[in-house]
Amino acid sequence: MSSPDQPSNSRPVPTTSSGPVAVVGGSAAGLFTAYLLARASVPVRVFEQSPCIDPAARTLIVTRRMNDILGKVGSPSIVNEIRKFELFTDGRAATITLDQPDLIIERSALIHSLAKHAQQAGAQIALGRNFRGLKAENGKITLELERAAENSTEQFSAQTVVAGDGSSSRVAQAAGWPKSKTVPLVQAIVPLPKDMSPDTVRVWFVPADTPYFYWLIPESAERGALGLIGEVGSEARKHLEAFLVKRNLEPLTFQGARIPVYTRWVPVRKKLAGGEVFLVGDAADQVKVSTVGGIVTGLRGAAGVAEAILGGGASRELRELRRELDMHLLIRRAMHRFTQDDYSRLVDSLNAPAKRSLSQYSRDEALKVLWRVCVSQPRLILMGLRGILTNGRSFARAGNP
Repeated sequence: MSSPDQPSNSRPVPTTSSGPVAVVGGSAAGLFTAYLLARASVPVRVFEQSPCIDPAARTLIVTRRMNDILGKVGSPSIVNEIRKFELFTDGRAATITLDQPDLIIERSALIHSLAKHAQQAGAQIALGRNFRGLKAENGKITLELERAAENSTEQFSAQTVVAGDGSSSRVAQAAGWPKSKTVPLVQAIVPLPKDMSPDTVRVWFVPADTPYFYWLIPESAERGALGLIGEVGSEARKHLEAFLVKRNLEPLTFQGARIPVYTRWVPVRKKLAGGEVFLVGDAADQVKVSTVGGIVTGLRGAAGVAEAILGGGASRELRELRRELDMHLLIRRAMHRFTQDDYSRLVDSLNAPAKRSLSQYSRDEALKVLWRVCVSQPRLILMGLRGILTNGRSFARAGNP
């Protein structure tokens, strides 16, 4: 049985004697990789460009799968629980009640907790280190790092480097991976409407504004995050501001980010002159493109990379994650150019058995959700096939605004 501070689903694996591992980027995925390796007695050093662990605040919704992966490590980031989803489109509405509540988390608190536990496990975190490049030779990868505060550079050599530096990963590009395609996420923190329960998320499908959706996720009984994923940053902000006016909501502050778009599985391992570079999280596009959520999948990617490093290359977790991400890609291709009428038909098709299936399985179980929903409402199969045939190419083109 795992201790309260250990991920509950960790597998016993042999440690490696291949020398230190360098993790570039203090992201959630990067820090979780460092934690898992350090806990297995591997020397790890994390290089983070910021002078302190102080990530931008962002309110996010995840499934309870995060708890299965992190255990108590993730607890400090949880600010609320969600038990219902309300879906709206063109005057129609549907309510989904969850058997297991979703979690509202604060991303900055999650990263602080992961950094703390990584250090307690033995990982060293070097702050104010800006990655400038790498050189591979003689079985080692040498990182060149700028120490901005001291106006100097340093080098660090390791046989294994893990890129956890986000969707614009400079490590990945330096190692030969192509640049990730991204889309803008924008959201506003707003006072929660008086008619809205803090255990309920509202989702609006407005394809004239976004091929994804608007959301309002309560972080408490007083406040929530209203946002959307767009395709062009400036247009997404305009649509959000207009939607705020329409809903008579006054923004308290705005949050934003660039989110990678998963268009195919990105191989996470590359050998360079005897050394190895691995990608985790956003650097590997490990995002559920159906909803553009990446916390849980990024943590799973981190667990898979740690498993591969410790086990000599093989990783069951990465194989399972690939299947999951490919299923979300299929769903996104089916829905990406849905019209308002398509969404109306979708909501109308959510009969009691279909709603029950959505209640039982989370967004991190895409195959189970898709299978059960289509069995309970065969009409959705035809809608999905039509969407895949007509929308697949346009989705691929839309991945890099």
